[in-house]
Formats: sequence, structure tokens, C-alpha cells
Amino acid sequence: MEIENIFDYFNDIKIISNHDGYFYSVKEALKILLLGLLCGRKNIREIHEWATEDIIKEKLRKEFGIEKIPCYYWLTCLLKLINIDSLNECFMNMAEALIKEYGTEKPLTIAIDGKTIRSTDKMSSYESPLHIVSAQVAEFGITLAQKCVKGKTNEIPTVQALIKTLNIKGHIIVADALNCQKETAKIIKEGKGDYLLSVKGKQPLLKTDIEEYVQDEILRKQMETACKSEKNRERVEKRTAFCTTNLGWMDNTDEWEGLSCIGAIHSEFKSKKGKSDEWHYYISSRKLTAQQLLDIARKEWVVETMHWLLDVHFREDFCRLLDKNLQQALNIGRKVALNLVSRYKQKNAPKSSLSHIMFKALMDISFIKKILQN
Repeated sequence: MEIENIFDYFNDIKIISNHDGYFYSVKEALKILLLGLLCGRKNIREIHEWATEDIIKEKLRKEFGIEKIPCYYWLTCLLKLINIDSLNECFMNMAEALIKEYGTEKPLTIAIDGKTIRSTDKMSSYESPLHIVSAQVAEFGITLAQKCVKGKTNEIPTVQALIKTLNIKGHIIVADALNCQKETAKIIKEGKGDYLLSVKGKQPLLKTDIEEYVQDEILRKQMETACKSEKNRERVEKRTAFCTTNLGWMDNTDEWEGLSCIGAIHSEFKSKKGKSDEWHYYISSRKLTAQQLLDIARKEWVVETMHWLLDVHFREDFCRLLDKNLQQALNIGRKVALNLVSRYKQKNAPKSSLSHIMFKALMDISFIKKILQN
């Protein structure tokens, strides 16, 4: 994917109303936004101050063909005009192109979860906090798509709608217990994908059935087992997975489309503070081995890591933009920037941190071309 191709994705962006600016375009505003984010600028104010520095302004003109930098007011006005659905479609097309670059035909793991932008929780301009559901390809750390919901109470139907927009054929969806829903499982199977769903209190009868089976020592000994231990400083975690495709004893398995496997993971923690443990239960439409369950279940956390990176690198939870459209546009821009920097890191600088790569872009704007190119 070359520089021109990346910015060409912006050609299809639609706007919600016409504007009177003859010297500036929405596409150029998006270019400035993305370039600033690639340099680690945290908000639109920082991006504008960076772009209006004389040296940077000249570099943007020579390197990226940006002839004029709008004032801060005009920059925000242009970004507010973006039709978010068209921007999200542009984002998805760009992400799919990035995935194709890896050239893999192996089944991938798509982790789905939601995040609330905390600063919107107490802002009167929002009827409810801005909550955004994202889908990420775990193997590459590439965010694939996102969808905005009105408060977390509507996350379930939003996740279902998001899944319908994805090409999940042959891939496996992992999601938390909130999204362990019969309709969600059905939608995934209709898309010719598979699911691994965490089971908790949202499905009490299902959880009880699996829990009683797994906690029966005789039955547990008949399940396939895999174990892995990890040490992080003074904390040792041992994870043991139990898996079975023997579901003949279960009632109403046909209510869960394609259900082929149940499993559990027992996590034991040991540190200076003492010992603790917890159990997690799962259902899957794929006949998993215990080792596969151990690996795929852990990948659910990659989307949480992406949410953490949004806060670490861009301080997203402190973003107090009053305009919802602008918040969403900036959220998508951050994810595009993370996708591009993550790809550069994996291909060219595996030992460098994301923050170091963005700092290099800040110090030398020509370096951004290396991030944007193959």
C-alpha cells in the first residue's frame, strides 16, 4: 500500500452538508488529522499547532501536497462535516487492504469488545456516554471495523450489526460474556464463521450445565487438557484448559447454532500477596483442542490492549470534544494511525515501541512516508 493509495481512500468520504470553503477540503483536513496522529499528537489542538509551525507547514506542502493549513476553527468545522458511516467504510476498506498485505490464508481470530470514552460520561452535550464497539484481528493487531452505540445497554445489537458487516468466512469470533447470545451465534454461523464465547451470568442455565460438568472430577479427567505457565515480575500465572466435544448430555444444544465444543480455563495466581484462582467457561462452534482453547481465549484481550493504547498514546478518555461527530472521526483516525504504526513496527522495527516510532515521525516528517509505504 503506497502513500497515494492510502489517501485515495479519502476520495469516497461523504459530507453531511455543503461548505463555503474554497481553499480547503475535507480530504485535506483528514490528511492533516492522520499525519498529526502518526506523529503522536493527542488531539485536534495539538495537531493544528504542529501543522502550523513554519518548518512543518513547508514539509507538508513538499512531501504531501498540502498547500494551505486551515485555522483551528475551520479544521474542526471541516471534520464535523464528515459522514461517519462513509468514514467507517473507508476505514474498513483500508484495514482489509492491510490484512491482505500479510498474505495469510490461515483462519484468523477476530476479537470484539466495546469501550466508553470516559470524558463523555459527564458532558451535557451527550445524551449518554459515547460507547464504541471495535473488531480487531488478533494475529496482526489490526483494528478491522467499529460501530458506535448509544450507551452500553445497546452493545449486544450493535455487536450483531457489526459482525454482519465483516467478512468472517473461515475465521473465529471471540467475545465476552455480554455477547454470549443465541442470536449472535446464529449470525456468526450464517456468515460462515465460528465463535468462541465466554459464558457467565447472562446465560445462567448454560453456565450451570458447563460448570457442573467441569467441576465433576471424574468427568474432568475425561476432558482433553493443556497447561501453560507465565511469570510477570513477582506474579506467576498458571492456566489450565479443559475441552470436550462430548455434548450428548446437554439439553437444548440446538438452540446454539453450530455448538460443537465446551470448555473451561482454570487460572491460578501466585504472588507475594498470596494465592488465588478463578474459572472461566466457554462454548464454541469449532471443535477445539485444549491448546487451541488456551490460545484463542487469550486473544480476546487484544482489543482491550488496543483500547489501552488509545488512552496511552492519545489520551482518548480525556478528549472533551463537544461534537459527537468530531469525537467519532477522531476515534477512527486514532485507530487508523495505530494500524499503520503497528504494521510498520511488525515489518521493520519489531524491537521499537509504538511511542518511539511516532516520536521519530514527529522529529522527522519524512519518516512518515516510511510508515505509510510498504
